[in-house]
Amino acid sequence: MSEVVYFNGAFIFPPDAKIPAASSTALFGRGIFTTIAICGGQPFLWDKHWRRLTHNAAKIGIDLSDHTENSTRKALSEIIEKNGVGDGRARITFFDERPSSIWPSESDKKTSLHIMTGDRRPVSGNFRLTISPYPVNSRSPLADVKSCNYLENLLAYDEAKERGFNEAIRINERGHITSDCMANVFWLREGRLYTPSLTTGCLAGTTREFVMENIECVEVEAEIEVLNEADAIFLTSAGIGIVEAVEFNGRKLAPIPRQIKDIDPRKNTKTHE
Repeated sequence: MSEVVYFNGAFIFPPDAKIPAASSTALFGRGIFTTIAICGGQPFLWDKHWRRLTHNAAKIGIDLSDHTENSTRKALSEIIEKNGVGDGRARITFFDERPSSIWPSESDKKTSLHIMTGDRRPVSGNFRLTISPYPVNSRSPLADVKSCNYLENLLAYDEAKERGFNEAIRINERGHITSDCMANVFWLREGRLYTPSLTTGCLAGTTREFVMENIECVEVEAEIEVLNEADAIFLTSAGIGIVEAVEFNGRKLAPIPRQIKDIDPRKNTKTHE
């Protein structure tokens, strides 16, 4: 992580960015975030990230009235420049600092904005996938929200890492593929590209949307067995870009086509405008 962060209009050291212990964020994880790829000093797919942030805020009742798109974009540009980020990532978080009805307090704070930057996430050249034992509840009110209550995803990710894998496919309560712990998933079968439908409970990833805008793709509700017949599998997120899996549950996979690799925002500077 870069040395300086942005917090409510100021550039400060990370330990100085504090939220109230009795706030809804601290007690219940009531907040939203997004991770944005920084390419050539510019945020990639900004419009998509802002659209999802505002949608998520409305869904869980976070007040963004003090944070416009222009002011947030300006703050992001300033911290990118201040930290000298050329190619990396930024995380934008809105913390709901209001008290809760369960633990009321006299605080009149609303929503804080925190932005931090850092290097790109390192990605293994031998990316191995497995299946997570932890299902996704597609009916959860947080199913399509990138909230600060992200511990379930992290625990699923850690469990896969402990077994020697880089990521894990999660299925929902109906047995359908949803996503990986920290990314969206695509697979190729006989020349056709597939990805889980948003109805499965998967997150509407910005890189997922970008891939679907550039490559013909079918959204499906599919059971995990289809991945045993997939020719190739790859993951997408702003943090890792497009990453091909070389193995799924011990089965070797074919490389993804050059057509897909070439649209990766981490590799193709022509798409970064």
